[in-house]
Amino acid sequence: MYQIITDSCCDLPYEVLEEHNIVFIPMFITLDGNEYVDDLGKTFDQESFLEKIQNGGLPSTSQINVGRYLEYFKGYVDKKIPLLYVAFSSGMSGSYESACQAVEMLKEEYDDPSIYVVDTQAASLGEGVLVLEAARLQKEGRSIEETVSWLEENKSKVHSWVTVNDLKHLERGGRISKTAAALGGLLNVKPIINVSPEGKLENVDKVRGRNRALKTVVDETMRTIVAPLTQTIYIAYAGDQEAAEKVKQQLLETKNVGGVICYPLGPTIASHTGYGCIAVFSMGITREK
Repeated sequence: MYQIITDSCCDLPYEVLEEHNIVFIPMFITLDGNEYVDDLGKTFDQESFLEKIQNGGLPSTSQINVGRYLEYFKGYVDKKIPLLYVAFSSGMSGSYESACQAVEMLKEEYDDPSIYVVDTQAASLGEGVLVLEAARLQKEGRSIEETVSWLEENKSKVHSWVTVNDLKHLERGGRISKTAAALGGLLNVKPIINVSPEGKLENVDKVRGRNRALKTVVDETMRTIVAPLTQTIYIAYAGDQEAAEKVKQQLLETKNVGGVICYPLGPTIASHTGYGCIAVFSMGITREK
């Protein structure tokens, strides 16, 4: 048996990971001079965090460094337990590269340690979808090599359609200019964002009004989805559960969807999207530029 490991950017509740015996490495967030651990809702006060963001708080996040990967990986290597790390996109963080460096360092210390690192090229529940698929394949009895092969072959089919309600966080992250953020706020313009084949966030459209933005992420999800009746669509939301439920209802009303699950957007990702972000994740056609 092999151990599946991920990180808290997968945004799956910790209870779900525990149910599948999946270990996660937490990210750290700094806000108002205090450091917080993103433990996927186990102890983290999401409501208080989002309230601080709404009141002007600007959190920062840090990638997982090589030392922390060594700390998590080494215990399994010592016990000769094969490891599969399903990682946050290299297009959004340096954590994946740090994990690869940790593996190389362990190879110098141990004879052929069995560690596989998969760059999901996805974030939030897009990464989470692949984590759950890895758990499904493991339960079916697939080998670690077979699971890695499936993830590499199918990760480009994960679609992420995102809209945000507060442009200042995109401005702060360099996604849009200060002028565009100010003008967008005045005109009630909402960006439509997806994840590129390289695992990077891309602004692909902009629409006027929140309701139209929510409808657009639904339409884009249904445009790109494959076999919707046999998969679960996931929605991540940063505080605005009412909007998430509205999107869920719109998806279910298509009558071509098997199921929809809503989970809160984790604080690491929410730090960069702000309050009100809504993201929809599904498996679909292969992503193209």
